[in-house]
This record gives sequence, C-alpha cells and structure tokens, in this order.
Amino acid sequence: MDTFVGYSAHNVPFESGVNLPLLVFYPTFTPERPERLGAYTLDLALNAELKSGVFPLVVISHGGGGTPYVYRDLAKYLAKRGFVVAIPEHPFNNRRDNSKEGTIENLTNRPRHLRTVIDWMFKQEPYASALKPNTVGVVGHSMGGFTALAVAGAVPTCLPHEAPDRQPHAIKVEREPRVRALVLFAPASVWYRVKGAFDDVDLPILMYVGEKDFITPYGIHGRLVLEGVRDRSKIDYRMVKNGGHFAFLTPFPPEMTNPDFPPSQDPAGFDRVWFQRELHADVVDFLGRLL
Repeated sequence: MDTFVGYSAHNVPFESGVNLPLLVFYPTFTPERPERLGAYTLDLALNAELKSGVFPLVVISHGGGGTPYVYRDLAKYLAKRGFVVAIPEHPFNNRRDNSKEGTIENLTNRPRHLRTVIDWMFKQEPYASALKPNTVGVVGHSMGGFTALAVAGAVPTCLPHEAPDRQPHAIKVEREPRVRALVLFAPASVWYRVKGAFDDVDLPILMYVGEKDFITPYGIHGRLVLEGVRDRSKIDYRMVKNGGHFAFLTPFPPEMTNPDFPPSQDPAGFDRVWFQRELHADVVDFLGRLL
C-alpha cells in the first residue's frame, strides 16, 4: 500500500492560559486530498489514522515573527519517509503576534515551548505509542536555530537591549536529553557569544548557512557555532551558494511572490524549488541515520 501523509492540528497547554498551536504530520495509508493550511493548500489526509509502526519524532522551530506553515513541504517530505513531525507556533513571536520579540521572556520561553511539545507528543495518543522512545530531532530556522541549540544544551546570554537594566544576563535553559540531532537553517546565534556557551552541546549537527544571507550572516552567526562547539567533527557544515535567509522556506505561490514580501524573495539566479529538492533529501538522510 502507498504511504500518504496525515495531518492534524492541536492546541497544547503551556502555562497561564497560553496554548501552543501545533501542526502534526505523520505517515498514513489514507489517501490525501487538498487541504487549507493557513493561506496555503497542500495535499494531506486530514485527521487520518496513523500508520502502524514506530517512528522518530522531529520538531521544527520557526523563525522569529514566522509561522509553522512555511515549513509544510519539509514536514510532508519527512512524514512520507517515516517521521512524525510536530511544528509549534511560538506564542508572542509569530506572524500574528510578535509582541515578545527582543525580550528575555522570548529567549527563555522558546526552548520551553519545544520541551512542552515533546512531552505532549510522548504522552498523547495516537502519537505516544507510535514514537520511538527518547529519540527526537530538532530542525530550527533563524530564531528556531537559537531555540534548537538551547534545547541541545547551549547557554544563551541576552543582549543588553533585551534586559530591563540594559545589562547582559545568562538565560536559564534546560537541556532536553531526548534530542539526539539538530538541523540548523541560517541559525541566529549571537546569544551564544560568551565563551563556553556551547560546552554542553555534544550531538550531531547539520548546519546550513546562506552565502547571501544578510539577516543572520554566516560570518557572525555560523562562525559562532563552528568555533564554539567543542567537537567540530560533530558539525556537517553546508554553505548554500547564492542562498539568502529565506531559501529554507517552502516556495510561495505566485500571488504571494513579490518584492514587497521579503520571505518570497531570493538573490538573483537562485532557484529555491531546485535547492529544496536537494535540501529535503539531505535532511532525511541525516536524520534517518541518527534517529
């Protein structure tokens, strides 16, 4: 029987009445049909029965002011190949409400969002009985890269303007031992500039940076990761030739592709569609070997 991709949406309790909107993609035998995901359409089997088996969990953390929907093609590709994929929307740092951007609260809560989602997925049926125990991969783009590194044990320090007293402070985060591998897309990493910030990060990392990324330029952000992680051999480092910051987002439909919407734009001559075919295959290969 052919494997298709199922999809369900949930609200996961976080704290103080705040919920985490969560999209889950998973293998199923139920045929797909066109479904709306926010502003987009994708062939999926809505609320279908999960295929029997045991599957690794992958959690995707979106960029600051972003949305889970822009990673839909990667999520579907992973799910079709035997992963369960969970993508939370980070409260107060998303497209609809970005009111906590640039705050200590956002730096503290983003990693906690991922831990909350991981806990929920391992307790909530039908997912709990279908997940490979204690085995999670995290994919993070931009601020999602910051978040992925934090759950892997990196210790961030806030920037002075993010603190009420205008002083840098170490942010208390808790390492998530179930996370076994990271995939970083143009990670935002200036919060890890203090020496020793990566001392407890000891897991395989696949890291992509864009040659023409002017939002998280690799000479600053990528370099911090490469020079900070103790065992450089743990990092598979990929420079995306001519790639910009948004190369990792699912290509936008024609009606949303215009110069006034930067996430839809790439440097001249860069083919996002072609690049993502290779990207998705490489991510599945990397995670498939480790999870």
